Amino acid sequence: MSETRSGAQPLHPGIVPNVLELERVTKTYGTQPPVHALRGVSFTVRRGELVAIVGPSGSGKSTLLHILGTLDRPSEGTVRIDGEDVASLTDRQLASLRARSIGFVFQQFFLSEHTTVLENVADGLLYGGASRAERRERAAEALNRVGLEDRAGFRPSKLSGGQRQRVAIARALVGRPAIVLADEPTGNLDSGTGASIIELLHELNADGATILVITHDGGLAARMPRQLHVLDGRIVTDSGARSMEGV
Repeated sequence: MSETRSGAQPLHPGIVPNVLELERVTKTYGTQPPVHALRGVSFTVRRGELVAIVGPSGSGKSTLLHILGTLDRPSEGTVRIDGEDVASLTDRQLASLRARSIGFVFQQFFLSEHTTVLENVADGLLYGGASRAERRERAAEALNRVGLEDRAGFRPSKLSGGQRQRVAIARALVGRPAIVLADEPTGNLDSGTGASIIELLHELNADGATILVITHDGGLAARMPRQLHVLDGRIVTDSGARSMEGV
């Protein structure tokens, strides 16, 4: 299953395109005194990467998540998602980009208890223009991808915490986004269940999904192929590049 919306291939075979690019991104909140949440953040993520963004509370990683998810705009700098410069987009265009290119996974799951698991996943396509039949078909495919095809008719209240997180991951994947942002995806799970979710993320990544995991848990981050460490609004180390301390 392709994770891109168009199935486009790289212009040059063997060259993996960037799905996410940040260039000297800053975010300053106009409080007194001003809060400098991000200070010149630059990095790229190639299609098919599995990356952890890790940092303590107050480091700037939540602000970074909001900017990556187009839920907030940077004060300065450039953000490109799937080739589009988000600074040039209106709010409506940003919402469209978000709907087609970004999948979200949160530690709170955010599932509706009034609908079935299948319907919860299908809701991930509500703003994509798909017919009801297509939404249900693709939701069934996504549930199969996370190993929950036999729970399609259940209500979320009948599932374990790990199963509910799998439903949330299926919902994030159903639109075949360019990138999945997982915010503390194991935060509400016990260690054994959390380990199974991390294993699932690795499996999905091996199948082609581009995933960023935002976490304060250094142990979880260490299980990712690449880690970006955030401190005081800066990327201080990137395991996929040289140390950036002092830059």
